[in-house]
Amino acid sequence: QVQLVESGGGSVQAGGSLRLSCVVSGWNMRAYCMGWFRQAPGKEREGVAVIDSSGTTVYADSVKGRFTISQDNARNTLYLQMDSLKPEDTAMYYCTTNVGRYSCGSGSSSLQRVWYSYWGQGTQVTVSS
Repeated sequence: QVQLVESGGGSVQAGGSLRLSCVVSGWNMRAYCMGWFRQAPGKEREGVAVIDSSGTTVYADSVKGRFTISQDNARNTLYLQMDSLKPEDTAMYYCTTNVGRYSCGSGSSSLQRVWYSYWGQGTQVTVSS
């Protein structure tokens, strides 16, 4: 059974940092794409960062240079290091994977929700000004 469990969210002031973690089980995370999406109240869920099976990363323009996605295969864990946080980063953050799908797109298209099949329950990030 595919499971993803996020943690690490919280409340910080603008300019601060947080590191999100996503522990995965039920499949070999190295064989598939993994990603982070976020959803603010009243808005669509949007792709933030993705890492594919070759280690290639893709970031949304709004987080480039501030966020870093990585994975520790030995710990079956996906991370999102978030630095220089802004109030507009406030959202629920979700971990996801494309297990069972043949692709997760390429380039910026991999940030589209359509490619992804399993989701965690989310972890809340709140950034105050």
